[in-house]
Amino acid sequence: MLTGTHSEAASYEFTTLTCIPGIIHYNDTKIQLLDLPGIIEGASEGKGRGRQVISVAKSSDLVLMILDASKSEGHRQILTKELEAVGLRLNKRPPQIYFKRKKTGGISFNSMIPLTHVDEKLCYQILHEYKIHNAEVLFREDATVDDLIDVIEGNRKYIKCVYVYNKIDVVGIDDVDKLARQPNSLVISCNLQLNLDRLLARMWEEMGLVRVYTKPQGQQPDFTDPVVLSTDRGGCTVEDFCDHIHRNLLKDVKYVLVWGTSARHYPQHCGLLHVLQDEDVVQIVKKKETDEGGRGRFKSHTNAPARISDREKKAPLKT
Repeated sequence: MLTGTHSEAASYEFTTLTCIPGIIHYNDTKIQLLDLPGIIEGASEGKGRGRQVISVAKSSDLVLMILDASKSEGHRQILTKELEAVGLRLNKRPPQIYFKRKKTGGISFNSMIPLTHVDEKLCYQILHEYKIHNAEVLFREDATVDDLIDVIEGNRKYIKCVYVYNKIDVVGIDDVDKLARQPNSLVISCNLQLNLDRLLARMWEEMGLVRVYTKPQGQQPDFTDPVVLSTDRGGCTVEDFCDHIHRNLLKDVKYVLVWGTSARHYPQHCGLLHVLQDEDVVQIVKKKETDEGGRGRFKSHTNAPARISDREKKAPLKT
């Protein structure tokens, strides 16, 4: 419904058998949407080719979990549990724990706040289980044992997830109201095309995409084809913007002029660390290339020797 791509749909479950890609054109940007086959209980152990399906979700920016509004709430717990089992953490942020392996010196354990879930002895036991005997651990928040294990493993992926309840046209208004009020949830109906515009707006909001328009010197800005940046992928600074255009552009940049909400006045001279915001206009000013002997009437370099005594003597005039 969102991309205009044909994906097999029927009244029975597990109709989609392979990954079907489609492109959403929204706010002058292209967002790729992948329709994945349904996963079953035990998918994290490989049942029903579950691991291949989940591995595609690991590389995405946002997971849309499509659920049936007429079925029980247990489906949501099963799917979340399967994704947690393969290292996907939905709607969580990385724990504030500093962990660094060392070659010598034993285990150094510190915390900035009182801990209620983990103590020093338990931390030592967990590290010894992983055969780590020299490390530095600093807790910046009251984290749990699971959070500590996630940091030690280091291969966890923290992804935003929106729970989308489809088929709201077959349940009562009270059930729809209850589902819509749950955190990170949205209700839609593909059959009657209800609330699809809100779904697109929510996707845009969750992904945090930043559109930056380019402006050539002495010309109008190009508002047709923006450069799309994201905080989760690369970053939103001027340096990331230049890298996005061409990797060799950075060494030629003198400064940039920025118009938009991130600028204090129009235009603002900015450096490479300036953070851009949505719908900013950027003009890059490059360094001038100077030739060996300078340019124009006033040469900056001369080939003549510095001292008078080193100058070439002219031949005496003939009389």
